[in-house]
Amino acid sequence: MPDPKLKEKRWSQSFEKDLFSKWQSEKLYSKDKLKEGQVFVVDTPPPYPSGRWHVGGALHFCQIDMIARYWRMSRQNVWFPIGIDRNGLPIESRVEKDFSIKAHEVPRGEFLVKCRRTLDKYEKNISNIMNMTGLSVDWSNVYRTDSPEYRTLTQSTFIELWNNGLIYEDTKPNNWCPGCKTTLADAEVEYRTQKGKLIYVNFPLKDGGNIQIATTRPELLGACQAITVHPSGSKYSNLAGKTAIVPLYDKEISIIARDDTNPEVGTGAMMVCSYGDQEDVKVFRELNLIETIIIDQGGKMNELAGSYKGMTTKDAKAAVIKDLEAKGFVEKTESVDQNIPICWRSKDDIELISLPEYYLKQVEFVDKMRELTDDITFHPPKFKQLLLDWLGSISQDWPISRRRFYGTPVPLFICEDHGKFAPEPGVYYEAWDMKLKCTQCDKMCEGDTRVLDTWMDSSVSPLWVSGYKQNDEFFKRSFPVFLRPQGKDIVRTWLNYSLLRVYQMTGKKAFEHVWISGHVVDKEGKKMSKSLGNVVYPEPLVEKFGADTLRYYGAAEAKLGSDIRASEERIAGSAKFIQKLYNVSKFISMFDDSKAVKLEPVDAWIMGELAKLSSRSIRGYEDMDVFVPANEIRNFVWDIFASHYIEMVKGRAYEGDKSARYTLHAALRTILKLLAPITPFITDYVYRELYGKTIHLENFDKLEVGENLPTSDLIKFNESVWAKKKEAGISLRDEIKLKVPEILKTYEKDLIRMHNLRQ
Repeated sequence: MPDPKLKEKRWSQSFEKDLFSKWQSEKLYSKDKLKEGQVFVVDTPPPYPSGRWHVGGALHFCQIDMIARYWRMSRQNVWFPIGIDRNGLPIESRVEKDFSIKAHEVPRGEFLVKCRRTLDKYEKNISNIMNMTGLSVDWSNVYRTDSPEYRTLTQSTFIELWNNGLIYEDTKPNNWCPGCKTTLADAEVEYRTQKGKLIYVNFPLKDGGNIQIATTRPELLGACQAITVHPSGSKYSNLAGKTAIVPLYDKEISIIARDDTNPEVGTGAMMVCSYGDQEDVKVFRELNLIETIIIDQGGKMNELAGSYKGMTTKDAKAAVIKDLEAKGFVEKTESVDQNIPICWRSKDDIELISLPEYYLKQVEFVDKMRELTDDITFHPPKFKQLLLDWLGSISQDWPISRRRFYGTPVPLFICEDHGKFAPEPGVYYEAWDMKLKCTQCDKMCEGDTRVLDTWMDSSVSPLWVSGYKQNDEFFKRSFPVFLRPQGKDIVRTWLNYSLLRVYQMTGKKAFEHVWISGHVVDKEGKKMSKSLGNVVYPEPLVEKFGADTLRYYGAAEAKLGSDIRASEERIAGSAKFIQKLYNVSKFISMFDDSKAVKLEPVDAWIMGELAKLSSRSIRGYEDMDVFVPANEIRNFVWDIFASHYIEMVKGRAYEGDKSARYTLHAALRTILKLLAPITPFITDYVYRELYGKTIHLENFDKLEVGENLPTSDLIKFNESVWAKKKEAGISLRDEIKLKVPEILKTYEKDLIRMHNLRQ
């Protein structure tokens, strides 16, 4: 029996580190290796290093890597850059927690240093995981969104949009996080469901009687400026035009008829306060009401709240209810479920507070964004609706300034005589810590102290990776960006803002394709959380099972867009397939790779099946759903190739039959290539050992699909023979008297030998 070229008994993850080092030394994925012509750029989601990565982040990027590897083997001109997102609230929150400090209570420069050092620490964790899982990114061109170069691009786009009138400053009610002490965009607001109280409050009428209001925000009574009723559908419609008295505050307010007041909600009368929700904001604007802000930026009641000054909104609510009840204003109280708006980062309750902020125009671009969306291919197609739904909900421009510290500074300066002005683009301005000469006079002017929303940085990543304002020649070859891969949870932020910003700068769509994944949850389907104790980390899994096993599991576990349940038991099942592939490869490595010859019928049959496998797998890759090739390849290798074909031809292969040996190697090469994007380590290891070069620069084979292949009949016959031998209590090598069915006569010779049949 010939010796196999693959000497190791089992596949070991210890091979993976050496292979990754080899890829780096060979610079397989470097930008310098790109050929002339179009470049297919993957605008990788820059991960945020504000904590230790769990397995969800690792699997998400592994799936993106599989797509990049497939297109590289198909088109040979893919560039997969990697970036690190290092601006905004997440790192500030982490530093505040780690150092037990508040950003607004320490020197700004000192706080920024702590942010940078903390980011560096967590970034190492992310890069280590990316390396150990074999991502084919270009590590020689890593970008960081807090670098002066990247921030220069962000500021340059801001300056151009400011000069073109697309960015403006205004004072409007905005989402305000008292904990983070900053304005938030609608896209940064999440919701928490909790039990609350619906209070039915009687407002006395100036002329006698009362009007009843149902509210969950009685602490806002001091900010109440009007009551609205439906002009005809409410029991209170006849009170339109009359005057009511705000309980506890003795303030006179008007009762106003409005068609959009729903008579079926609450009592049919709506209290309009500044500000309970966005509906209040809308009514205030339309009726030109004067706002009374009674909640300060710390989330506490101010002097306009009267005796409730200094209380938190929660304490004020309880106190107001108690006083209303004591004075007989409360008719009844009901328990209700409330959707409370909260900060996406701190989870503090959101308030609506008016402050001057900078806004980027987006309302007037919504129709254009819909057009761009229709010109982009979504994977899976159903997730296109996520973006369309969000676009349909946009009703105000994007507030882009933040009253925080670790972010790209707003590049504006303030002259006492000439107002605010933008400097020349192309230079990084640490505006909060510098002065600049006015463009209209010689005065040295202070810079704005605010920073930009982190999505202002992240949303220009497609411009950065394609060389916008950096390399005109490369930009022409790589824009629009080929692929934007991302999670479904940031469609309304990263995807929406990227399309908007890129269009405003270039007049074109940002992407050809958008790929949207589901989440990785625990084995019960719950979101991973440290507080729940259900977080699964990738490093122990890779150390135990190997990167290829984890990658294969991530591909094979769920269709694109569906959530993956992290299960060590199922990961262990994937390890069995990796070992099976190695065993098959080791068996084939015993035989020389013969030249093409006229194939025996069984060999022609498996090549036809292989062609069908290749067609189905490539179709899955083209749809960017790696679930398809992962499962198609496993089923083929395990259920057809190893169990049936190899058993049928190994006798001929041992005897030196060229048709069998050629087919074994041809099939193995195709299987390895098809699987290489998903499991890059074992496929490259085997390919280098047997065929002398890396698999990752190879092309996919073009195979002819055979017609009317009798696969099901062949499998059925083999299984029936095995069953009969088992029933008879004899081994699979023992002779048995059986005839080969007429439909399989072409394969009779190999079947007789395989089963030791006596005709």
